[in-house]
Amino acid sequence: MMNKLIATLIAGLFATASMAQTTTAPAPTPEVAKAQAKAGEKIAKAEAKEVKKAADADQDVAKEQAKANEKIAKAHAKADKEHAKAADKVAKADPEDRMKAEAKADKKIAAADAKMDKAIAKADAKVAKEKAEANEEKAIAAANTAEAKAKANADIKTAAAKH
Repeated sequence: MMNKLIATLIAGLFATASMAQTTTAPAPTPEVAKAQAKAGEKIAKAEAKEVKKAADADQDVAKEQAKANEKIAKAHAKADKEHAKAADKVAKADPEDRMKAEAKADKKIAAADAKMDKAIAKADAKVAKEKAEANEEKAIAAANTAEAKAKANADIKTAAAKH
């Protein structure tokens, strides 16, 4: 009960404060209104370009990630195949040659794992590069939008200063 009373009093206080702060601004002149309309159009175009750039950049990253995932899966499959071949050779080896076969198998497995690790590193590096490029494109688009907004606001101020 007390919480409801406090909440009502606080809401009333904010409503009173916001009403006291509102002032009626004079209607803008036709030139200022025209400048505001143009500014709105310019800002909307800039924001639309920014959104499109961001979407395109994200799509490029997703494509590169899909390629990387495919390459990584292939690398794992090749390594697994080499592991199986090596294990098979060890299993087929004569008991007196088993140590020698195990040593060869270990070498083949190590080479297969190294090859897989290199493929994974390359794929991950390409994804990281694409992400960095995407972030750069997004930052440039955001800067262009900020520039368009600043220019539009300056145009409005110029129009207002004339009258």
